[in-house]
Amino acid sequence: MRKDHFIKMKTVFIVPPTVQLLDLAGPVQVFTEAKDYGFEIDIEFYSFSQGLVSSAGLPFGALRHFSRAELTEGDIVFLPGVDFDYLQSLPLKGEREFFTWIKGCYEKKVIICSICNGAFLLGEAGLLNDITCTTHWKRVKQLQDRFPSANVVNDVLYVKSGLIYTSAGISAGVDLALSILEDLQGPLFTYKIAKELVVYQRRNSDHSQVSIYMEYRNHINPQVHTIQDFIINNLNLDISLNLLSDMVFMSPRNLTRVFKSKTGITIWEYLNKIRTERAKTLANDPQNTAKYIAGQCGFKNVRQLQRILAKNLVQSKMH
Repeated sequence: MRKDHFIKMKTVFIVPPTVQLLDLAGPVQVFTEAKDYGFEIDIEFYSFSQGLVSSAGLPFGALRHFSRAELTEGDIVFLPGVDFDYLQSLPLKGEREFFTWIKGCYEKKVIICSICNGAFLLGEAGLLNDITCTTHWKRVKQLQDRFPSANVVNDVLYVKSGLIYTSAGISAGVDLALSILEDLQGPLFTYKIAKELVVYQRRNSDHSQVSIYMEYRNHINPQVHTIQDFIINNLNLDISLNLLSDMVFMSPRNLTRVFKSKTGITIWEYLNKIRTERAKTLANDPQNTAKYIAGQCGFKNVRQLQRILAKNLVQSKMH
């Protein structure tokens, strides 16, 4: 997905008529926050018509014509959803030109993403032929009927099929954007962005294999969140129950009870899961020695690190 290190990546949002605001704003905010955290990426906005008004009636200022976007391999284009009545009128002249352009982007190996019923725009461009895809649950059958060569799946948040990424309705666009960001920048960076967005439960395409940095956070208890944040950011320290309980002004016994109640696992189970995930990430870099990884992750010695990683490997093969 990544292009040459010296060429800044570009994410382009195409704003169609009657755009659904959250379909657009959700993914935009993910990449905006990532940029604020140091991810080098350009964010640009284009359209294929002027006088744009969202489905909620909010007008837009003038946007550049899509043909002025300069995209290369590895860049990303987002097509947010629109009012469904607008889709019934397709294709019009302006849209035909756009469909030709977006197909050309695909041929240049640009990643094409749709949010909600934006998948219909991809279908009109011929980009769903023999592609596994999804859309809002309410429109799954209509998408399949309109584009019979597509393999439209239900009950998933998003699908990555080659260079074509499609997502379900509204908030699923945030899940897709975070998933793309994780592909590009890794889980720890993406955790920071999700936390900034107050997304305390990461959901993946089938909502099962969730990033450990966001798992066990589907609660609103500020003290438990404080403990989880501290663990993630201070694995190299000697973390004790007394240290954690003093931090949130709770007794060790009460913290143990509350943490298990809110997350479903114990503090030590959570700590070991985070340590293991961090160790696996560091182990991907051949320059990191086992001793360095053990120290960074808070393991007592290299032998303990190797035992944990070996156990994790066996469990992953079993699944």
